[in-house]
Amino acid sequence: MSLHPQPVPTREELIAVYSKPLPKALGTTCLVFAIIGALAFVIGLFVDPDRAWRAYHFNWLYFTALSSAGVMFVAVQRITTARWSRPIIRFMEGYVAFLPVALLLLLVSVLLGKGHIFPWTHEAPPVPEKVIWFNAGFLTTRVLLSFLVITALSLWYIYTSVRLDVGLLPEAGARWAAGLRARMRAGFRDERRELHSTHSIQGKLAVFLALAFGYGWTILAFDLSMGLSLHFQSTLYGWWFFMGGWLCSLTLFTNLVLAWRRYLHADALIGENHFHDLGKLCFAFTAFWGYLTFGQYLVIWYGNMAEETHWPRLRLIQPWVGLSVTAVLMVFFAPFFGLLSRAAKTFHPTLSLFTVISLVGMWLVRYLEVYPSLYGEAAHTPFGIWEIAIALGYIGLWGLCYLAFMNAFPRVRATLMTSPYRDEVQVPVDPETMEPLPAHE
Repeated sequence: MSLHPQPVPTREELIAVYSKPLPKALGTTCLVFAIIGALAFVIGLFVDPDRAWRAYHFNWLYFTALSSAGVMFVAVQRITTARWSRPIIRFMEGYVAFLPVALLLLLVSVLLGKGHIFPWTHEAPPVPEKVIWFNAGFLTTRVLLSFLVITALSLWYIYTSVRLDVGLLPEAGARWAAGLRARMRAGFRDERRELHSTHSIQGKLAVFLALAFGYGWTILAFDLSMGLSLHFQSTLYGWWFFMGGWLCSLTLFTNLVLAWRRYLHADALIGENHFHDLGKLCFAFTAFWGYLTFGQYLVIWYGNMAEETHWPRLRLIQPWVGLSVTAVLMVFFAPFFGLLSRAAKTFHPTLSLFTVISLVGMWLVRYLEVYPSLYGEAAHTPFGIWEIAIALGYIGLWGLCYLAFMNAFPRVRATLMTSPYRDEVQVPVDPETMEPLPAHE
């Protein structure tokens, strides 16, 4: 990533900039959105329960995948020992706050809504192997266990990151979270030792999280998205699914950094080089998502097997073809060509425009993963008030979780930006003896 030199502010300067109180109207807006979504869902259960649950489900896939992928991206910063992102990465660590809520929402859908979402509850799988795979108890157990492991590792990793700053800045955060921060500080040792011990444990956690993310989201993608069509199977589907979440996490992150920088007046700390780097990441993973999409389509096309071709064919005929073409244009073509130049990546309006287009386009992709599989060759596209209102509910709920996290804890990795020992982590030491390790861990 960027080789630009980073400014070294004092701890006091950081706190003065990053601790600006958030407007109450922001939380109120999120709460209103959440209430609208909840009311729409409850009303939908009486008016059109199938549609309400399916809108609930595809929005869960969208918001949960991007939240989990965001935490994975944070862990990648440790795996690569990245320094460029230190002034901004806490803005992405806030994604983790939605994951425990998402776990509860998943529990609700697989226990209470499965008859409206999953075809295996009322339709026999086509082959004996899939009868075993789609056994209700087996599927529910592996789905919940997979996501529980991902959530637990994600929370643990972000806890270690936040604790390092809470230990040195106990007053940085809202009063309502003071007790939580006090418990996090229990056993906190001297700065240098904590810096090295945190770096060491994060190195291990990041690797385990990467394995859990890759395998776990492959299982979740197979069961919660691909499995909505009992006849379809693609070994590339898991990659394609979670890399869509990865792309969303980056495009959302880009807009959050733009908003935080403007609100905090943090121009001296969040530089244009950060936006250039974020633009390059969004561009690169747009290209990668397009590569996976075309690669999956190409294999299905030249294989020409009915159990595979029916899935893309259904999305390329009426009434779904218009949304399918729109989604591809929004997720791949618009951001790929729009962010091709350096100027587009560093000019804030174009950077925001094309990343927002990508975000909305991926929401349509999640819709198209779910609805055509469940509605088939419908007379019209079932898209309207239920899908939009429930999406607003998820936006509000996600925003409430994110704002709670950003209010509760320091909003910046102050220790890794200001500690006199911050660069020692490039050469790991034993956190107990503080002696250099003979080789990289």
